[in-house]
Amino acid sequence: MPRSSFLNSTLSLGLLLLIWQLVAMFVSSPVLPTPFQVLSTLTDAIKSGELPHHLGITLYRLVISFVLAMLLGIAIGLVLGRHKKTNAFFDSWLIILLNVPALVTIILCYIWFGLIETAAIFAVVINKLPNVIVTIREGARNLDEELIEMATAYRFGRLNTLRHVIMPQLYPYIMASARTGLALIWKIVLVVELLGRSDGMGYQIHLFFQLFDITSILAYTVSFIVVIQIIESTILKPLDTKSQRWK
Repeated sequence: MPRSSFLNSTLSLGLLLLIWQLVAMFVSSPVLPTPFQVLSTLTDAIKSGELPHHLGITLYRLVISFVLAMLLGIAIGLVLGRHKKTNAFFDSWLIILLNVPALVTIILCYIWFGLIETAAIFAVVINKLPNVIVTIREGARNLDEELIEMATAYRFGRLNTLRHVIMPQLYPYIMASARTGLALIWKIVLVVELLGRSDGMGYQIHLFFQLFDITSILAYTVSFIVVIQIIESTILKPLDTKSQRWK
């Protein structure tokens, strides 16, 4: 990260924390704890091992769901984008999936399959999958036909054409889907855990809600946001920058 960008981000975050501190002091209520109170609770939760345990479980579900949704979404989106008749036939299915509320999908998965780990992950994948398909489908529609025709003329074969011609062109769309999807999928994971799991960050936040423990809710939320931001800045953002080098 450039020094100026780091400085701007630091100042922006510092201003946010200052506003939070001032408002919390002005309100002076357990409903809005100060940043220092949240930090203290966060530190205690880490030392006790409770937060790392639940955070690890949630990250496991997030990674599995994210990978499955991306792989399936890329494959299906590519097929729909390259075959007009197939796309026309399944387009209504895609519209339905896009408009079914995530909460409904989660509840149905738990009812149909039971309160098991497979149902939780399946519910997350189903909620994320349509967004990936739509993005990749648009990318597949915009592939350079001349390059594909050249690959056919030189008898690249399907695998080499996919690897060397199609996937490099889809790469920006894949990264766009991954970056937007990460922010969406972790929220869905928390709802899944809240409704039907006995561990994970969502379960803990639900427990704190019942106890009206606002400080712990914010502490757990901050910890997860930090982890997601680390993943975004160290993995996804560099990959996205790489995908834009051709410009």
